[in-house]
Amino acid sequence: MQITLAAVGRMKNGPEKDLFDHYAARLRWPFVVREVEEKKKLPAAQLKAREAELLLGVIPDAAFVVALDERGQEYGSIDFAQKLEGWIDRNGGNIAFVIGGADGHGDALKARADTLWSLGKATWPHMLVRALIAEQLFRAHAIQTNHPYHRE
Repeated sequence: MQITLAAVGRMKNGPEKDLFDHYAARLRWPFVVREVEEKKKLPAAQLKAREAELLLGVIPDAAFVVALDERGQEYGSIDFAQKLEGWIDRNGGNIAFVIGGADGHGDALKARADTLWSLGKATWPHMLVRALIAEQLFRAHAIQTNHPYHRE
């Protein structure tokens, strides 16, 4: 079992990284972060396509791919914990959460995605989204194991 977080951009030191590191360290599942970045200045459509190509290159082949997208399915924490459990059972626990660039995901990445997940209607900074994913993964594990972190 392995959970991969594939994201466009490099996380720098600061409060978002501190928050991400806090929750990532609490995870009991193997968790790997893969960051990609296109250095060339490209028009938006070409950049989206290139970022999709880079992301696809770091996603494990057999992974269940969850692409973060504003048009994706929204889940409450308990629903997410149940979905995650099903994804783990179905795919041997190889799951990749994918965060695109500022312009979203390219078509190739969307075609590879098994599902789209939305963190709600609000727009979040991409570096904060990493922390939100790590927290929801920790919370899902707490729900699954009846840990007191999550209260109903």
